[in-house]
Amino acid sequence: MAELSSRNSSVKGKIQKFGAFLSGMVLPNIGAFIAWGLITALFIPTGWIPNGNLAKLVSPMITYMLPILIGYQGGKLVYESRGGVVGAIATAGVIIGSSIPMFLGAMIVGPLGGFVIKKFDKAVEGKIPTGFEMLVNNFSAGIIGGALSLLAFSFIGPVVSGISIALGTGAQIITQKGLLPLIAMLVEPAKILFLNNAINHGVFSPLGIEQVHSMGKSIFFLLEPDPGPGLGILLAYMVYSKGSAKQSAPGAAIIHFLGGIHEIYFPYVLMKPFLLIAVILGGMAADLTFVLLHAGLVASPSPGSIFAVLAMSPKGGQLSVLAGVAVGTIISFLVASVIIKRGNQNESQNLDEAKEKMKEMKLASKAQSSSNVMVENNQTSLYSDIKLIVFACDAGMGSSAMGESILRKALKDAGILDITVKHSSVDSIPSDADVVFTQENLVERAKKSSATSQIITIKNFLDRTKYDEFISQLKK
Repeated sequence: MAELSSRNSSVKGKIQKFGAFLSGMVLPNIGAFIAWGLITALFIPTGWIPNGNLAKLVSPMITYMLPILIGYQGGKLVYESRGGVVGAIATAGVIIGSSIPMFLGAMIVGPLGGFVIKKFDKAVEGKIPTGFEMLVNNFSAGIIGGALSLLAFSFIGPVVSGISIALGTGAQIITQKGLLPLIAMLVEPAKILFLNNAINHGVFSPLGIEQVHSMGKSIFFLLEPDPGPGLGILLAYMVYSKGSAKQSAPGAAIIHFLGGIHEIYFPYVLMKPFLLIAVILGGMAADLTFVLLHAGLVASPSPGSIFAVLAMSPKGGQLSVLAGVAVGTIISFLVASVIIKRGNQNESQNLDEAKEKMKEMKLASKAQSSSNVMVENNQTSLYSDIKLIVFACDAGMGSSAMGESILRKALKDAGILDITVKHSSVDSIPSDADVVFTQENLVERAKKSSATSQIITIKNFLDRTKYDEFISQLKK
């Protein structure tokens, strides 16, 4: 059983890592996507302030700028800026070799360019005569990039174009048949496994952009960022839960709904896994409403704040979007209320408190400290030697930044000023990190990213009691 559990954990970690790589090509360029979305929403013939001259920006930006940015970032993820340059060159070939926007192609040839130039540099390392390094570096990047560009133009572009057209056609058929709401059965659980960024930016964004190019808006931009199901869960905790979950839920609801950081509600679902039913039904109800009201956005809202969702709505499309969000919230709240109330009736304390009690008992039985902070790598906590603390989440841009801010303030209030606190992606933890705070689902990836750090798991980055306990140990 232990071997099977370890294997499942390894598979989940690999899936999460691949998803993080896909989203890592898009997330740094979200500003560019928002710029394109705003220009589209404002100036196209059906926009807020139609302007034929300014609308000329729309097509070149979606055809050239955005895919090249993705290709560059993909190559850079593999082999820094040198890989990024070769990835961008290769992406130009796949763009010109296709008649549709090549986001999927950019996600393929960008990392491919970085991989090939990385392998070349490794092969010639130490073999270049002194004084010829710059010549070899520049020409190798140009030759390899050019060759990949020709390959992408002649072969990869047409193939990926065919795949993209098939996926787009399939997506349209699913939408027309009214089957799109069923996708919530996959999307909502996958989000809880921290695949939300990969789903949104790696899968739905390319499909959505294809639809915007032909229809002016796309429902695919609403499927993952919809804050309704998560808001319903948090509202149910606010009304019917007990203990720390009830106390932290209002703040989490504000951050989730207004700030757009959806990762904040994931631990609340994991505390009571049956709540997956609530978010799935809420997501299905919201998606069905979007389909019936022909809702859609012009670009991906990131983060998934209600403000960003409304900003990306086309002219006259806000009410249909709000209706879907409201329906998803109500259905999720009603189902979650039943689950949470039943749990409270059958238990003298909520699941979170029970788990904390269990950890205290286990620690006491081993004559260890009764602290509720969990150190994963079984190392002795050398608190006096801590210089750098890192908060790590999937993308390194949302919930980890909140945890960093809370702990930094708590350290300052406690008079501890010589410790640096940062946030990062779980796959890019700084090598000199002494302590890493991360969520339970990301522990395996954190261990691989930072093998020498003390890894402390935390359910909810907003739970200040964890930081108080840590600071108490720090002072000792």
